[in-house]
Amino acid sequence: MLQAIVSAAEGWSLEAMILRLLLALIIGMAIGIDRGLKRRGAGVKTHALVCMGSALVMMTAQYMYVHFDPSKLDLSRMGAQVVSGVGFLGVGTIIVTGKNQIRGLTTAAGLWACACLGLAAGIGFVEGAFIALILVEITLKLLTKMDTWLLAYARVLDIYIEFPTNKCVTVFMDTLRSQGIKINSLQLGKSHIKGEGPNAILCIEVPERQKRAVIVENIRSMDCVRFVEEL
Repeated sequence: MLQAIVSAAEGWSLEAMILRLLLALIIGMAIGIDRGLKRRGAGVKTHALVCMGSALVMMTAQYMYVHFDPSKLDLSRMGAQVVSGVGFLGVGTIIVTGKNQIRGLTTAAGLWACACLGLAAGIGFVEGAFIALILVEITLKLLTKMDTWLLAYARVLDIYIEFPTNKCVTVFMDTLRSQGIKINSLQLGKSHIKGEGPNAILCIEVPERQKRAVIVENIRSMDCVRFVEEL
């Protein structure tokens, strides 16, 4: 049955057009469900529309190729515009918070991949679209756990710290150096609340691989630190 669907989608008929658009819709929904469950900005509807729109663009290019002089047309031109143009939509999902936290990169990458899958479905490359969809789902499900594990034991981490007074900044830095912790970057800021001490965003590198939660807890126990949060 699957082979029959693939063969039908590879042709150029009304049934093939419907199958391609339905496939693109299913692909977009499958990717969007993962993003929606994690409360990301681009959810099921956004991914479904991007994927289906990309498929329609590729079908339009094929329509032009079939009905007009092929020597005067470039079948890949419209698809190339989708691949580059969807990047602007992805940028809208990327957010940089006040603490320099970057959110939405995976969603932006998912939108771009969703557009590429839509192009594959739109031209009738059903096998490639199915295989890529499976791999995208594996990436979003399984590799997320691997990414979490790698981050948990990374030697480099970014932290946000609030200090009671200005003098505590120097004490804190001296304490880190005495423990063999390297400060890769330091960005000091002033609190918007009157009477509060300064805050800082640091990128530090610990000498040995250990759980990040343990590192943050050790910093939190310092007398010179009022508040600490991993970014």
